[in-house]
Amino acid sequence: MKRLLFFAALYISKILIRFLRLTGRGGSTLPGRVARRVYPGILRELAAQPRAVAIVTGTNGKTTTSTILARILRETGQSVVHNSSGANLLSGVTTSLVSFSNLRGEITADVAVLEVDEATVPIVLDEVPAKVVLVTNFFRDQLDRYGELEYSVSAVKRGLSKLGPDAKAVLNADDPIVASLGEGLSAETVYYGIDDPRLLHKNRSHASDVKHCGGCGAPLEYDGYFYAHLGWYRCERCASRRPWPHLAAENVELRGGEGTTFSVKGHGGRMTLPGLYNLYNAMAALGAAVTLGASIDAALGAIESFESAFGRMERLSVQGRKVFMALAKNPTGFNQVLSTLFRDGTNAPYLMIAINDRIADGKDVSWLWDVDFEVLADKQLEFVVVSGLRAYDMAVRLKYAGVSAGKISVEPGLPAAFTKAIASTPQGETLTVLPTYTAMLELRQYLVRKGYTKAW
Repeated sequence: MKRLLFFAALYISKILIRFLRLTGRGGSTLPGRVARRVYPGILRELAAQPRAVAIVTGTNGKTTTSTILARILRETGQSVVHNSSGANLLSGVTTSLVSFSNLRGEITADVAVLEVDEATVPIVLDEVPAKVVLVTNFFRDQLDRYGELEYSVSAVKRGLSKLGPDAKAVLNADDPIVASLGEGLSAETVYYGIDDPRLLHKNRSHASDVKHCGGCGAPLEYDGYFYAHLGWYRCERCASRRPWPHLAAENVELRGGEGTTFSVKGHGGRMTLPGLYNLYNAMAALGAAVTLGASIDAALGAIESFESAFGRMERLSVQGRKVFMALAKNPTGFNQVLSTLFRDGTNAPYLMIAINDRIADGKDVSWLWDVDFEVLADKQLEFVVVSGLRAYDMAVRLKYAGVSAGKISVEPGLPAAFTKAIASTPQGETLTVLPTYTAMLELRQYLVRKGYTKAW
């Protein structure tokens, strides 16, 4: 009876996946929900088959980091299954493994790379025998859904406590919240970070989420910040401090839109993805890949040829204009995108910002006031088209940031806004689009229908 239910769940969910994709409805969560209803143990059985499972979680960078990790492992000769669509709740993870299994319920891949939502980590680890759990960072995100940041942190901590001594936790040394998760674990800890003092600055960002030691509550002292609360820190009271990273980026040269060069343990690296936050994504993936047996040289080679995940630093060509789309879903992420766009004298004068407040974005958009949009007031902007369900909220925020009202155009409908923005962008120039998550998905669907890009 058990095997009968397993195959019933498998075949029903596979049929649903096929049907939903043929009808253009994605099919990333419903099949998994149905499969689990028919046979609750299906994820446990499927996840036990790959040689290793790597889970990637954290607030920002999950999709990009997991995609880089999957790319590294494939280019080093391993077969990989990966929930690349970003469906990272329990049902989405189940759907992904069902879709990669054959009709006998077999997954023959060497490694499963699974992006997992922070709050879902302990539930997934009840069923998935992870060999590696990688944590990127913790920032305020969707407070109406998660409440305080501590909720996400405690969920991931509960998950990590389930790991045995044969597993490894790959942690960001420069984030004091993430680094503290390594204390008292049965699993071995591997830390990654950035070791280039030239990138540190003395002033704490308004969007910084950590000011006190998680162990004793005393104020943290910083030698400097990379961004937000990521940096070189220590506690004078209890002597807690940033752990020395096993893998660290050195000799970093941020080259704006041209990407970044760096070195790791004397090995030269390069990536086309711009921005310091993408360097953290690359270092996180490198840490997990080396933990899974990849060499540093092979991993760096795969990083160099990597192109961004959809909607995240994605580049398109539309009607003779270039389009640069960068997901921006919380204060720290938005600030880093803005910093990258306007670093070292570079400029993005043709701008579209799309803000939605659906469940996946977070219903509370008060976070917009924690983004440093004031940097736009000093830039030579030609226009800013604001769109999405909260277009007017965004327009008000830009007005208070000092952006000239004459440069701000409100068009709530995303297709109409994009059409207006692209028509206003001169031939050969770049339109920069900064959407929240569901706005990015909606806009990409429109671009796919118009033939400007391919469906993911």
